[in-house]
Amino acid sequence: MLEVTLDKEWALVILEPKGTLTEADFVSAAKIIDPFIDERGGLNGIVIYTEHFPGWDSLSALLSHLNFVQDHHTKIKRVALVTKSPVGKILQTLASHFVAAEIQTFSYQNLSGATHWVAGT
Repeated sequence: MLEVTLDKEWALVILEPKGTLTEADFVSAAKIIDPFIDERGGLNGIVIYTEHFPGWDSLSALLSHLNFVQDHHTKIKRVALVTKSPVGKILQTLASHFVAAEIQTFSYQNLSGATHWVAGT
């Protein structure tokens, strides 16, 4: 399950995986995020908040994730990876070659700092 919290005031989204990611998680996230992007033209950013990266339950879930990134990366200014996982730094390096958003990794204890950075405050 992917918990999606849309903060309209700060124009940001916090994505919090609560287990292995599914194809439906990204469809549900888009249903929450897309109307806001359509209305406001974009997001200040997304905060991905997870102690450890949970992975995907299937190849279709991975493909759905990649499609989500492709469909949204030009409409998002910043992405904060807030995690204990060493995968965070690897994802930051890899993603920086494929997405328009600025990406930064934060320690798992620094959700507030990540949220402020994404919001631009």
